[in-house]
Amino acid sequence: MTISCQRHLFDIPSDICYLNASYMTPLTLKQAEVGEAALKRCMQPWTVSPQDFFDTVQPVKDLSARMFGVNPEDMAVIPSVSYGIASAAKNIKLEAGQKIILLEHQFPSNVYEWRDLAEAQEASIITVPTPENHDWTSAILEVLAEEGEAAGLLALANVHWSSGALFDLKAISVECRKNGVSLVLDLTQSAGAVPINLSEIDPDFAVIGSYKWMMGPYSMGVMYVPPRNQQGRPLEQNWIARKDSENFSQLVDYKDGYQPGATRFDMGEKSNFILSPVYAEGIRQLLEWGVENIATSIDALNMKLAAICVAAGFEPIETAYRSPNILGVHVGKRADEVLGKLKENNISAGIRGDMLRLAPHLWVNENDLDRFESVFKSLK
Repeated sequence: MTISCQRHLFDIPSDICYLNASYMTPLTLKQAEVGEAALKRCMQPWTVSPQDFFDTVQPVKDLSARMFGVNPEDMAVIPSVSYGIASAAKNIKLEAGQKIILLEHQFPSNVYEWRDLAEAQEASIITVPTPENHDWTSAILEVLAEEGEAAGLLALANVHWSSGALFDLKAISVECRKNGVSLVLDLTQSAGAVPINLSEIDPDFAVIGSYKWMMGPYSMGVMYVPPRNQQGRPLEQNWIARKDSENFSQLVDYKDGYQPGATRFDMGEKSNFILSPVYAEGIRQLLEWGVENIATSIDALNMKLAAICVAAGFEPIETAYRSPNILGVHVGKRADEVLGKLKENNISAGIRGDMLRLAPHLWVNENDLDRFESVFKSLK
């Protein structure tokens, strides 16, 4: 189902055309109200009970688990993608000489940690080059087949952050399991805008930053940890993850055991009395719209944007290989010119490499499309 324009739920001025959800999504008016109430509550800390340290953040786990088809016990709360990737790396064991597979131009938070791991565990890194037609799935499967058991880890996204190319994670996961390859995912550029069932994909770890398509605040996110990895080692040792931490009067009765499920991977101060309610409200809104409906609606917008770009002589990546939420358009040496023209007309988009990255959402209306078309006609 295609969702009608939802601009009324946001504070976006009429003269702003925001095609940059892959950079950051605006919070809704409702989230601003929730955030204001949370701030006011923190002015009166005597109203915050010990149980609130647990209950405030639980909706984030419950709602995100519902979105991804897993159990709330499998979700951990994290402050950033890099935190989640570091947590995953702490629990990945490679044999000397095994290979870590990364993608060319992969987002750095899902690269630097693996460089360190390769050095620490005497592994090596293979970088899959960008396919000419952006058929990343075929390229990744080919490398996995070639490397076989020599491959120890594959770290990638669901959608390439610069081009919008989509990866078939189900097919890739099957190949990984066949050869015992650990699969670690950064789903930040797809979660909330592309349907994802983590039970079916079955990664070893999946990390999701909140401030893009999950419509959450900066400095929060979630990590999926399947039951088979829930006895692993957390990145930090915080009090609230330990067994019986609800009993504040006995916190110095130190416990070796942890809270059940993926809780041991939660960040310290996970309760975050201000950001947690704002984040939960964003996920509620996404679930109300329905992620499949969001994907259908954004894809329709991107089809219109793609047609405008083609008419002006620019080439988007092939429809067969792109995600519904991000449209990568080859602009080559004209990148600065294109971005400059867009900025002059209050159109927000991104340039990544030699590609224009367009990422509309449900706030985009016909006036936005008309403004975009006018700019691109001037670029012909």
